[in-house]
Amino acid sequence: RPGRRSRRPDRDGVGHSSAVRGVVGDVGELDGLVAVVTGGSSGIGLATARLLRDRGARVAVLDLSSPPDEDALSFVVADVSDDASVRAAVASVAGDLGGIDIVVNNAGIGAQGTVEDNDDDEWRRVLEVNLLGMVRVPRAALPHLRRSAHAAVVNVCSVVATAGVPNRALYSASKGAVLSLTLAMAADHVREGIRVNCVNPGTADTPWIERLLAAAPSPAAERAALEARQPQGRLVSAEEIAAAIAYLASPSAGSTTGTSLAVDGGMQGLRLRPLPS
Repeated sequence: RPGRRSRRPDRDGVGHSSAVRGVVGDVGELDGLVAVVTGGSSGIGLATARLLRDRGARVAVLDLSSPPDEDALSFVVADVSDDASVRAAVASVAGDLGGIDIVVNNAGIGAQGTVEDNDDDEWRRVLEVNLLGMVRVPRAALPHLRRSAHAAVVNVCSVVATAGVPNRALYSASKGAVLSLTLAMAADHVREGIRVNCVNPGTADTPWIERLLAAAPSPAAERAALEARQPQGRLVSAEEIAAAIAYLASPSAGSTTGTSLAVDGGMQGLRLRPLPS
Protein backbone atom coordinates (compact mmCIF):
# COMPACT_ATOMS: atom_id res chain seq x y z
CA ARG A 1 0.00 0.00 0.00
CA PRO A 2 1.50 3.39 -0.96
CA GLY A 3 2.69 5.36 2.04
CA ARG A 4 2.57 2.40 4.38
CA ARG A 5 5.67 0.61 5.54
CA SER A 6 5.55 -3.18 5.53
CA ARG A 7 8.61 -3.20 7.70
CA ARG A 8 9.13 -0.84 10.59
CA PRO A 9 12.33 -0.44 12.60
CA ASP A 10 12.17 -1.18 16.29
CA ARG A 11 12.88 1.75 18.56
CA ASP A 12 16.34 0.25 19.16
CA GLY A 13 17.05 0.31 15.42
CA VAL A 14 16.54 -3.41 14.78
CA GLY A 15 13.94 -4.11 12.11
CA HIS A 16 11.10 -6.56 12.49
CA SER A 17 8.66 -7.80 9.89
CA SER A 18 4.91 -7.56 10.06
CA ALA A 19 4.65 -11.35 10.30
CA VAL A 20 3.20 -12.85 13.47
CA ARG A 21 5.91 -13.51 16.02
CA GLY A 22 5.62 -16.08 18.78
CA VAL A 23 2.41 -17.20 20.41
CA VAL A 24 -0.13 -15.39 22.53
CA GLY A 25 1.32 -14.68 25.94
CA ASP A 26 5.00 -14.81 24.92
CA VAL A 27 7.23 -12.58 26.99
CA GLY A 28 8.62 -10.09 24.49
CA GLU A 29 5.86 -10.51 21.89
CA LEU A 30 5.27 -6.74 22.07
CA ASP A 31 8.94 -5.76 21.93
CA GLY A 32 9.45 -2.48 20.09
CA LEU A 33 5.79 -1.45 20.28
CA VAL A 34 4.42 1.60 22.07
CA ALA A 35 1.08 1.32 23.86
CA VAL A 36 -1.17 4.03 25.25
CA VAL A 37 -3.58 2.98 28.01
CA THR A 38 -6.23 5.47 29.12
CA GLY A 39 -7.46 5.21 32.67
CA GLY A 40 -4.35 3.17 33.35
CA SER A 41 -3.73 4.16 36.95
CA SER A 42 -6.10 1.68 38.57
CA GLY A 43 -8.34 -1.32 37.98
CA ILE A 44 -8.53 -2.82 34.50
CA GLY A 45 -6.32 -0.10 33.03
CA LEU A 46 -3.50 -0.65 35.51
CA ALA A 47 -3.65 -4.44 35.08
CA THR A 48 -3.47 -3.92 31.31
CA ALA A 49 -0.58 -1.46 31.48
CA ARG A 50 1.38 -3.89 33.64
CA LEU A 51 0.73 -6.84 31.35
CA LEU A 52 1.61 -4.99 28.14
CA ARG A 53 4.81 -3.77 29.79
CA ASP A 54 5.66 -7.30 30.94
CA ARG A 55 5.22 -8.52 27.35
CA GLY A 56 7.70 -6.01 26.04
CA ALA A 57 5.73 -2.90 25.12
CA ARG A 58 6.70 0.55 26.19
CA VAL A 59 3.55 1.76 27.92
CA ALA A 60 2.28 5.27 28.56
CA VAL A 61 -0.61 5.70 30.99
CA LEU A 62 -3.00 8.55 30.26
CA ASP A 63 -5.03 9.43 33.33
CA LEU A 64 -5.93 12.20 35.74
CA SER A 65 -3.83 10.66 38.52
CA SER A 66 -0.58 8.75 38.37
CA PRO A 67 -0.24 4.96 38.70
CA PRO A 68 1.48 3.50 41.77
CA ASP A 69 5.12 4.55 41.99
CA GLU A 70 6.35 0.97 42.22
CA ASP A 71 5.07 0.24 38.71
CA ALA A 72 7.44 2.80 37.15
CA LEU A 73 5.06 3.33 34.23
CA SER A 74 5.34 6.35 31.97
CA PHE A 75 2.52 8.73 32.90
CA VAL A 76 0.96 11.69 31.11
CA VAL A 77 -1.88 13.72 32.62
CA ALA A 78 -4.88 13.60 30.29
CA ASP A 79 -8.58 14.30 30.58
CA VAL A 80 -10.38 12.26 27.91
CA SER A 81 -13.37 14.60 28.13
CA ASP A 82 -11.20 17.43 26.77
CA ASP A 83 -9.93 17.22 23.20
CA ALA A 84 -7.03 19.64 23.69
CA SER A 85 -5.81 17.63 26.69
CA VAL A 86 -5.99 14.39 24.70
CA ARG A 87 -4.16 15.79 21.68
CA ALA A 88 -1.38 17.22 23.87
CA ALA A 89 -0.98 13.92 25.73
CA VAL A 90 -0.90 11.83 22.55
CA ALA A 91 1.63 14.16 20.96
CA SER A 92 3.78 13.96 24.08
CA VAL A 93 3.76 10.15 24.09
CA ALA A 94 4.51 9.89 20.37
CA GLY A 95 7.33 12.39 20.66
CA ASP A 96 8.91 10.79 23.73
CA LEU A 97 8.54 7.14 22.68
CA GLY A 98 8.88 7.46 18.92
CA GLY A 99 5.35 6.65 17.79
CA ILE A 100 2.21 4.83 18.88
CA ASP A 101 1.26 1.27 17.88
CA ILE A 102 -1.47 0.32 20.37
CA VAL A 103 -4.31 2.33 21.88
CA VAL A 104 -6.27 0.82 24.77
CA ASN A 105 -9.39 2.92 25.32
CA ASN A 106 -10.15 2.03 28.92
CA ALA A 107 -11.05 5.28 30.69
CA GLY A 108 -14.67 5.31 31.77
CA ILE A 109 -17.05 6.22 34.57
CA GLY A 110 -20.03 4.42 36.01
CA ALA A 111 -23.68 5.41 36.19
CA GLN A 112 -26.70 3.92 37.93
CA GLY A 113 -30.42 4.34 37.50
CA THR A 114 -33.29 3.94 35.09
CA VAL A 115 -33.87 6.26 32.16
CA GLU A 116 -35.74 8.72 34.42
CA ASP A 117 -33.15 8.83 37.21
CA ASN A 118 -30.43 10.87 35.48
CA ASP A 119 -30.88 14.38 34.10
CA ASP A 120 -29.44 15.67 30.84
CA ASP A 121 -26.32 17.02 32.52
CA GLU A 122 -25.47 13.57 33.90
CA TRP A 123 -26.09 11.97 30.52
CA ARG A 124 -23.72 14.47 28.92
CA ARG A 125 -21.09 13.96 31.63
CA VAL A 126 -21.03 10.19 31.21
CA LEU A 127 -21.13 10.24 27.40
CA GLU A 128 -18.29 12.79 27.30
CA VAL A 129 -16.04 10.20 28.97
CA ASN A 130 -17.43 6.80 28.03
CA LEU A 131 -18.16 7.52 24.37
CA LEU A 132 -16.47 10.72 23.21
CA GLY A 133 -13.36 9.86 25.21
CA MET A 134 -13.08 6.73 23.08
CA VAL A 135 -13.39 8.89 19.98
CA ARG A 136 -10.82 11.51 20.96
CA VAL A 137 -7.85 9.27 21.78
CA PRO A 138 -7.69 7.14 18.61
CA ARG A 139 -8.60 10.19 16.53
CA ALA A 140 -5.51 11.95 17.85
CA ALA A 141 -3.40 8.80 17.50
CA LEU A 142 -4.44 7.88 13.94
CA PRO A 143 -1.50 9.59 12.18
CA HIS A 144 0.86 7.50 14.30
CA LEU A 145 -1.15 4.29 14.00
CA ARG A 146 -1.06 4.60 10.21
CA ARG A 147 2.74 4.45 10.35
CA SER A 148 2.75 1.28 12.45
CA ALA A 149 3.06 -2.23 11.04
CA HIS A 150 1.11 -3.59 14.04
CA ALA A 151 -1.53 -0.94 14.73
CA ALA A 152 -4.33 -1.94 17.10
CA VAL A 153 -7.09 -0.21 19.03
CA VAL A 154 -8.84 -2.05 21.84
CA ASN A 155 -11.94 -0.47 23.38
CA VAL A 156 -13.14 -1.54 26.81
CA CYS A 157 -16.88 -2.05 26.40
CA SER A 158 -19.16 -4.04 28.74
CA VAL A 159 -21.59 -6.92 28.91
CA VAL A 160 -24.33 -4.29 29.36
CA ALA A 161 -23.90 -3.47 25.66
CA THR A 162 -25.39 -6.87 24.81
CA ALA A 163 -27.46 -7.81 27.90
CA GLY A 164 -30.15 -5.85 29.70
CA VAL A 165 -29.15 -5.16 33.31
CA PRO A 166 -31.50 -3.29 35.69
CA ASN A 167 -30.67 0.27 36.75
CA ARG A 168 -27.96 0.79 34.17
CA ALA A 169 -29.80 2.73 31.43
CA LEU A 170 -27.23 5.49 30.99
CA TYR A 171 -24.21 3.25 31.41
CA SER A 172 -25.68 0.67 29.02
CA ALA A 173 -26.38 3.35 26.40
CA SER A 174 -22.79 4.57 26.59
CA LYS A 175 -21.35 1.08 26.23
CA GLY A 176 -23.78 0.10 23.48
CA ALA A 177 -22.47 3.09 21.54
CA VAL A 178 -18.90 1.88 22.15
CA LEU A 179 -19.76 -1.51 20.63
CA SER A 180 -21.17 0.14 17.50
CA LEU A 181 -18.24 2.55 17.35
CA THR A 182 -15.83 -0.40 17.46
CA LEU A 183 -17.45 -2.03 14.43
CA ALA A 184 -17.56 1.23 12.47
CA MET A 185 -13.92 2.05 13.23
CA ALA A 186 -12.85 -1.46 12.27
CA ALA A 187 -14.56 -1.05 8.89
CA ASP A 188 -13.12 2.41 8.35
CA HIS A 189 -9.51 1.51 9.08
CA VAL A 190 -9.00 -2.16 8.20
CA ARG A 191 -7.52 -1.26 4.80
CA GLU A 192 -5.07 1.05 6.53
CA GLY A 193 -3.78 -1.91 8.52
CA ILE A 194 -5.36 -0.75 11.79
CA ARG A 195 -7.29 -3.36 13.74
CA VAL A 196 -10.10 -2.28 16.08
CA ASN A 197 -11.72 -4.61 18.61
CA CYS A 198 -13.36 -4.43 22.01
CA VAL A 199 -13.64 -6.50 25.16
CA ASN A 200 -16.96 -6.88 26.94
CA PRO A 201 -16.27 -7.52 30.64
CA GLY A 202 -18.88 -8.85 32.99
CA THR A 203 -19.11 -7.49 36.52
CA ALA A 204 -15.48 -6.95 37.41
CA ASP A 205 -13.73 -6.65 40.74
CA THR A 206 -12.62 -3.04 40.25
CA PRO A 207 -12.47 0.14 42.38
CA TRP A 208 -15.84 1.28 40.98
CA ILE A 209 -17.53 -1.93 42.13
CA GLU A 210 -15.80 -1.58 45.49
CA ARG A 211 -17.32 1.90 45.85
CA LEU A 212 -20.78 0.57 44.93
CA LEU A 213 -20.46 -2.18 47.50
CA ALA A 214 -19.29 0.24 50.18
CA ALA A 215 -22.37 2.41 49.58
CA ALA A 216 -24.82 -0.52 49.75
CA PRO A 217 -26.88 -1.11 52.91
CA SER A 218 -25.32 -4.57 53.12
CA PRO A 219 -22.05 -4.78 51.17
CA ALA A 220 -21.77 -8.53 51.73
CA ALA A 221 -25.30 -9.17 50.44
CA GLU A 222 -24.73 -6.92 47.42
CA ARG A 223 -21.49 -8.72 46.55
CA ALA A 224 -23.27 -12.06 46.84
CA ALA A 225 -25.99 -10.83 44.48
CA LEU A 226 -23.44 -9.63 41.93
CA GLU A 227 -21.57 -12.91 42.10
CA ALA A 228 -24.80 -14.91 41.77
CA ARG A 229 -25.68 -13.33 38.41
CA GLN A 230 -22.32 -14.50 37.02
CA PRO A 231 -22.71 -18.13 35.89
CA GLN A 232 -19.21 -18.94 37.15
CA GLY A 233 -20.21 -17.64 40.57
CA ARG A 234 -17.60 -14.90 41.03
CA LEU A 235 -16.64 -11.51 39.74
CA VAL A 236 -14.28 -11.18 36.80
CA SER A 237 -10.76 -10.11 37.74
CA ALA A 238 -8.99 -7.11 36.23
CA GLU A 239 -6.12 -9.42 35.24
CA GLU A 240 -8.44 -11.68 33.23
CA ILE A 241 -9.73 -8.69 31.29
CA ALA A 242 -6.18 -7.43 30.77
CA ALA A 243 -5.22 -10.79 29.26
CA ALA A 244 -8.01 -10.47 26.68
CA ILE A 245 -6.96 -6.91 25.86
CA ALA A 246 -3.33 -7.99 25.46
CA TYR A 247 -4.38 -10.73 23.04
CA LEU A 248 -6.37 -8.33 20.87
CA ALA A 249 -3.53 -5.80 20.93
CA SER A 250 -0.90 -8.36 19.97
CA PRO A 251 0.42 -9.00 16.44
CA SER A 252 -0.56 -12.61 17.15
CA ALA A 253 -4.17 -11.50 16.62
CA GLY A 254 -3.33 -9.98 13.24
CA SER A 255 -6.48 -11.32 11.53
CA THR A 256 -8.84 -10.32 14.34
CA THR A 257 -10.71 -7.07 13.80
CA GLY A 258 -14.27 -5.89 14.34
CA THR A 259 -14.64 -8.41 17.16
CA SER A 260 -16.15 -8.08 20.63
CA LEU A 261 -14.60 -10.53 23.07
CA ALA A 262 -16.75 -11.37 26.09
CA VAL A 263 -14.88 -11.76 29.38
CA ASP A 264 -17.96 -12.16 31.52
CA GLY A 265 -17.93 -15.60 33.14
CA GLY A 266 -20.78 -16.61 30.82
CA MET A 267 -23.11 -13.77 31.83
CA GLN A 268 -24.11 -12.92 28.26
CA GLY A 269 -24.32 -16.31 26.57
CA LEU A 270 -25.13 -18.93 29.20
CA ARG A 271 -28.51 -19.81 30.66
CA LEU A 272 -28.04 -22.26 33.50
CA ARG A 273 -30.73 -24.14 35.35
CA PRO A 274 -31.09 -23.11 39.01
CA LEU A 275 -29.16 -25.21 41.48
CA PRO A 276 -31.32 -27.68 43.38
CA SER A 277 -32.44 -26.28 46.71
